[in-house]
Amino acid sequence: MSVTPKPFATLYPARTGPRPMTAEDLWNLPRVGGASVASCGTWAVVPVTRYDLEKNEGRTRLHKVALDGTGEPVALTSPDVSASEPRVSPDGTQLAFTRKDANGKPQLMLMPFAGGEARKLTDLPLGVFDPRWLPDGSGLIVAGMVIKGHFTPEATAAEIKRRADDPVKAHVTEDRVYRYWDTWLTTGEVPHLWHVKIGASGSDVRDVTPDAAVWFDWMDPSGQYDVSPDGSEIALAGIVFDEKRSLLLTQVWTVPVAGGSLTCLTSASKGENLRPRYTRDGAAIVYGFTEDPLFYADRVRLAKYDRATKKITTWLGDWDLTPTAWDFLDDGRLAFAAEQDARVKVFTYDGTGAPKAVTGDGCAAALAVAKGARVVYTHQSLSSMAELYVTSADGGAPVRLTHFTDEVHARFALGEVREMTFAGSKGETVQMFVVLPVGFDPKQKYPLVHVIHGGPHGISADQFHARWNAQMFAAPGYVAAVVNFQGSTSWGQDYAKRIQGAWAERPFEDIMKATDAMIATGFVDEQRMAVAGGSYGGYMVTWIGGHTDRFRCIINHAGVSDLTGQYASDVTQGRGEASGGEAWDGLDKQDMWSPIRYASGMNTPMLVVHGERDYRVPVGQGLLVYGMLKAKGVPARLVYFPDENHWVLKPRNSLLWNREVHAWLKRWIG
Repeated sequence: MSVTPKPFATLYPARTGPRPMTAEDLWNLPRVGGASVASCGTWAVVPVTRYDLEKNEGRTRLHKVALDGTGEPVALTSPDVSASEPRVSPDGTQLAFTRKDANGKPQLMLMPFAGGEARKLTDLPLGVFDPRWLPDGSGLIVAGMVIKGHFTPEATAAEIKRRADDPVKAHVTEDRVYRYWDTWLTTGEVPHLWHVKIGASGSDVRDVTPDAAVWFDWMDPSGQYDVSPDGSEIALAGIVFDEKRSLLLTQVWTVPVAGGSLTCLTSASKGENLRPRYTRDGAAIVYGFTEDPLFYADRVRLAKYDRATKKITTWLGDWDLTPTAWDFLDDGRLAFAAEQDARVKVFTYDGTGAPKAVTGDGCAAALAVAKGARVVYTHQSLSSMAELYVTSADGGAPVRLTHFTDEVHARFALGEVREMTFAGSKGETVQMFVVLPVGFDPKQKYPLVHVIHGGPHGISADQFHARWNAQMFAAPGYVAAVVNFQGSTSWGQDYAKRIQGAWAERPFEDIMKATDAMIATGFVDEQRMAVAGGSYGGYMVTWIGGHTDRFRCIINHAGVSDLTGQYASDVTQGRGEASGGEAWDGLDKQDMWSPIRYASGMNTPMLVVHGERDYRVPVGQGLLVYGMLKAKGVPARLVYFPDENHWVLKPRNSLLWNREVHAWLKRWIG
């Protein structure tokens, strides 16, 4: 799929306000989550999280919202205690949600809309998540962790106490994947599905998958199962380890709600199998699948499993984009989100031809279907924080439903957002967003800051990012450029995969050509330019530091400096394909694309940021480049977070991150 040519033109105009945005503003903005829609289709319940910077915590409150865009949201839960994961009962009379108990574990709660206190339905030792109502409203299915070898709640609770009392805290393993993101997997937690039957005076909780040892997706375990329309069966996506191929794979399984063994539907699959969803009539299960388990950005296709014939057919195999978050509309069509041209759009699909986009600019997320073939979703852009919207599956103007962020947005101004494409490496067309500073004057020259995304197979999207916010980078008076270099997603499989085995080649040249394009505008001061990036973006800025002196400073957050060192990462499958070859076949190719091998050219001042609990890019990667720069005599500064992972998530840590980043930029580019 080719990149759509775009002239350098305004995407969003500047927004007036009394002052530029600050990091505190970013944390004061309410964060609107995905809605649970009532079956009548006239209202929904939406979670909204607000952060208290003094207490260094966030609290989530549930609100009832009309789907015609009228009236004010009605708060349903207390502001003093967080309530999450709302689920409206099929008859619209009750609300299930999760809330933490005295031990800090989320438990299932039930509250009548007619009034009255919420009552607790579960008391599992490791808590619960992702509740779903049975179609007849008699109860719910909920996921909850237990420990391998201790599969009952009582046994899990006893094992937790034994471990707490044991002075030895060692992890012992022979597994290839033994930790993920910021969590050790050797502790043995696995999710089971539980049937919570609601009675007049209480609830009965029964394990539906008592012997299961599969994991749900570690990054986002919610949304990994579905209940059949007749309430008799559950389909789920579970992670297993293929010992023969030494690979992690996700398979689709079914299990009766009455309980029993898991049945695998996709054992012949070579790749991943994701997010099973029953068709409205219950005749089939639609799920996503990939074909290359060694390429983590391999595009997702859709398949349909016929429950009567047990045959699997490809349902959306030729489309070059990746559908996510799919669910069936009441007219039988499928609604889903997909990245396209650095946006995330809502699409609908009737099983023939190409899917139809029903939203445009910005990024949609947290899709939910509503009566009347409508889709409810959150929407944000480079100039606005997420709010709740609804649109028809046939297209047309979306209706904005909420205005939770308006009050805080009015406190600050935002810069104009422009978009362009240019000729990048190998003559390919490359897209870029540009955020201009507040009060921009085209006759002046401004410092330039490149904000380089991670992945590498991701995007700098048309979104109001909670951490790497392009408006925040522009706020002090800089031009912020966000380039979707080759290797980025949302332009099809080839565009993403073409940097496999040569991570730095095309992206480096794309960013240099983007820099030239910005200088050519006449309003960028080429003597005051900086690059900033996290994860793969940190890898790229470190590579830039070894290959050019045209930038005055570098910000390297959780960046890879040595490709061979990434065998200490949490997931190592596909590492050789990405790096150009496995280490045991000779280090020459990995050395070719490792930034640290070009240390002789590194003379640019660098701010290095890393978290101790980062298992995706282990902390030694950041300490390595920092130590090398200090030994060499290059100005460098280290910001180390002992309590953060690959991201900086705690509010006050994030404020420090922003202070350090902007102080470093001010120090070197003014």
